[in-house]
Amino acid sequence: MKRILISIFCGSLFIACGGSKSTMSTPSEAPQLLSTSSTKMSTYWQQHADYKMNIDMDVNTFQYTGNQELVYTNNSPNVLNKVFYHLYFNAFQPGSEMDVRSRTIADPDPRVGNRISKLQPNEIGYIKVNSLKQNGKTVTYETVGTVLEVDLASPIKPGESVAFNMNFDGQVPLQIRRSGRNNEEGVALSMTQWYPKLAEYDFEGWHADPYIGREFHGVWGNFDVTLTIDKNYVVGGTGYLKEEKESGNKKTLHFTAPNVHDFTWAADPDYIHDTAQVPNGPLLNFYYKSTLDKEKLENWKKMQPKAVELMQYFSKHIGNYPYNQYSIIQGGDGGMEYAMCTLITGNRNFGSLVGVTAHEMAHTWFQFLLATNEAKHEWMDEGFTSYISSWAMNGIFKSNNPNPSANAYRGYYYLANSGKEQPLTTHADRYQYNEAYGISAYSKGQVFMAQLGYVIGAENLKKTIKQYFNDWSFKHPTPNDFIRVAEKVSGLELDWYLTDFGQTTNTIDYAVKSINGNSITIERKGLMPMPIDLKVIYEDGSTEDFYIPLQIMRGEKPTTATTIEDWAWAYPTYTLETKKTVKSVQIDPSGLMADVDQTNNKM
Repeated sequence: MKRILISIFCGSLFIACGGSKSTMSTPSEAPQLLSTSSTKMSTYWQQHADYKMNIDMDVNTFQYTGNQELVYTNNSPNVLNKVFYHLYFNAFQPGSEMDVRSRTIADPDPRVGNRISKLQPNEIGYIKVNSLKQNGKTVTYETVGTVLEVDLASPIKPGESVAFNMNFDGQVPLQIRRSGRNNEEGVALSMTQWYPKLAEYDFEGWHADPYIGREFHGVWGNFDVTLTIDKNYVVGGTGYLKEEKESGNKKTLHFTAPNVHDFTWAADPDYIHDTAQVPNGPLLNFYYKSTLDKEKLENWKKMQPKAVELMQYFSKHIGNYPYNQYSIIQGGDGGMEYAMCTLITGNRNFGSLVGVTAHEMAHTWFQFLLATNEAKHEWMDEGFTSYISSWAMNGIFKSNNPNPSANAYRGYYYLANSGKEQPLTTHADRYQYNEAYGISAYSKGQVFMAQLGYVIGAENLKKTIKQYFNDWSFKHPTPNDFIRVAEKVSGLELDWYLTDFGQTTNTIDYAVKSINGNSITIERKGLMPMPIDLKVIYEDGSTEDFYIPLQIMRGEKPTTATTIEDWAWAYPTYTLETKKTVKSVQIDPSGLMADVDQTNNKM
């Protein structure tokens, strides 16, 4: 029976389905919503969907049949008169939105290009819904591209649970983007976003976005999946294998996956299956093709202890991984995160293989467990992941780089000065250029996190990341939720930071305007305000560090520098007097402030 968690959190009553759990040192087979340590309260709510599916896959035709029972609980305060499902495989058909967008955008993803337009009927992807009932009553529905629009037989009231029963057919598309069959490395089945998936409904309403090119958003729940497939195929993916039976030339595998918002699997007759146990953590599974050349096979072997180190790093620096297994699977078209697993291409050198594993594994925290809406807040997903995975790689390879995000800063500077930048509030499908999307999501998103450490202090940033996970894992946090956590941890006002860097294209540009004896004048040339770290070298060779707080922060970060008077944003210049004659001045010697023109930062 579904339990209800009622806890005190952030300002008002918090109600969520799934039970409560405290942070664990050992993974649980059935992780549940993390309770929060806050003494405040919240009106936060989220929907719940439990899936039970039976799937029969024909590996010769790449077609499958399925039936799905979905129990949906409306935890919202609203009456629902419609629901929507995603039918992602329908994107892989000539004339789809993904196809046309790829052929009309100025810089198409080379993995897609015009390939969808050339698919033959037996190569396309589709999900065809044959019947759908609500509590036994037939409902009216219409397939509109990659979305199924459903008019309910009766409204779903607040607090009510209803059962949807569906029969459907599917065809796996030729591998083009993320999902598909027979990818360029010969993996037979990369089964991601393969089933009719209920769209998310939250405080902003329905998120029934068409599948055009970007990523996903889903409803938390439990999955019970029975898969029948050719007995020679090795299968890995989401969840726990409960039972496996053979019958003739086929076998049936029964998986369960508790408290997830997606279910993914991959299968190939040539998979090698290795395992590695993380001490006090999950079992890692590795699926990769035996047909790789000798060097690449050795890379997969050498990568496995590094994957153990990565799992330990992320669990230490973000929060404990709460499941019993995680699978790293050769498949897909690059690297993409899913529930309890990732699909990555495997024909890589060692550094690349570890690097893609680090990034996709980090997504388990920054996206899968902290399930932001990737269509609206893609930078929280990709940027935060890029930040922590860069630090993880720096740590496990002992690189001792003081700023592992340096490449992200360079990418952001290029974009900010290119004239192509759009604010991070842009819907992921609405960027004019793929390049602008990529740099915004990955590089600027990473800079957002790294620069926050400059604003609030490195130790406060570390605490913020852990507190964010503790407060918001197994939920759907927004940018505002993250910045409020940073405020609680640091004691500083940070709305200005989220507004300017996260919601506009305002840039940071500070300059040393003049040095006159022991007087220094600094100028704000960009629209975005920042606190200033300043290094001064005196004529006698001695140095002194100054910290100029930003007035609207209403406080200061911890620092060993000499803290002087606040600088209010509206004043374009700031003058300080020193006790000695000044030889030279440098703004932000750490390089962590994303100043788009650093030619004027020294004098």
